[in-house]
Amino acid sequence: MLFTVRQRFMILLGVAVLAAWAGTGAVAEPPNDFHFSILGDRTGTATPQIYGRVWREIDLLGPDFVINVGDTIQGGNDEKVVEEWEALRPVRERYKRYPLFFTAGNHDIFSPHSRQVFQRMTGRPAHYSFTHQQALFIVLDNSQTDELSEAQLDFLAKELEANKHRDPKFVFFHKPFWMVYVRLGSGEFRLHQLALQHGVDYVVSGHGHQFMRMARDGVVYMQVGSSGGDIMRRGPRRGEGFEQGWFYHHVWVRVKGAETRFTVKELDGMMGQGRMFRAEDWDEQGPKFNIADPAITEKPGT
Repeated sequence: MLFTVRQRFMILLGVAVLAAWAGTGAVAEPPNDFHFSILGDRTGTATPQIYGRVWREIDLLGPDFVINVGDTIQGGNDEKVVEEWEALRPVRERYKRYPLFFTAGNHDIFSPHSRQVFQRMTGRPAHYSFTHQQALFIVLDNSQTDELSEAQLDFLAKELEANKHRDPKFVFFHKPFWMVYVRLGSGEFRLHQLALQHGVDYVVSGHGHQFMRMARDGVVYMQVGSSGGDIMRRGPRRGEGFEQGWFYHHVWVRVKGAETRFTVKELDGMMGQGRMFRAEDWDEQGPKFNIADPAITEKPGT
């Protein structure tokens, strides 16, 4: 095929532009385009109807999948553990079109028998990983330990090494032992060092029934609060509430390319005011917006 002088010039120019772009070390954005929901603790102890109402809101959003942060059942009694899981079957059947990934909480696994039941009822071991498009999700188990065991951290390191090309990377486990280290400004714990080494973007936990978000060295640490677990028994003292993170909620996560956006949704109705905010608008001191009306802070033009 013969090309005109102009055509040859345009071809050479295009090649030069591509070579220059490649020379900058630019990396193509991962082809992600999905959203998922995060459920907080259901029990410890359960507040009637909250879990079902949270699921109804999630269903209206239509996520690609749902992942929780643990404490699905009350637990503590081997004789009742199967019965408690079976009591949730109607909810799971109603929303079975959404793949549901479980994190093991201390109410879910508290004995060898409860561990076997957890694995049978959820269809997965207590620690595992999965991918969705180009994103990596690693679910770890500290249901019966305060921190993550060396075996769990070794599993994390292995999975991160095997999936180094994936972006973004999420790590889930129940008990937020990282909270003390991060509050003290310390990165001297193995989880954080692995996160930095392998480019983990988000570490998500539950357990405390209180929403919290902290960031260190580019790693975001988040405690998702209650999606049904009681917040009054362990939670607000006089004068405390939403501003301290004590509210029923779930989290909506949008992943587009390399960008991830967390939106926290307070429950509507009698048990909440339906407030929504970007997770990054909450730091170690609490909300950075007017909790009565975020629009007051944003000062819209119309």
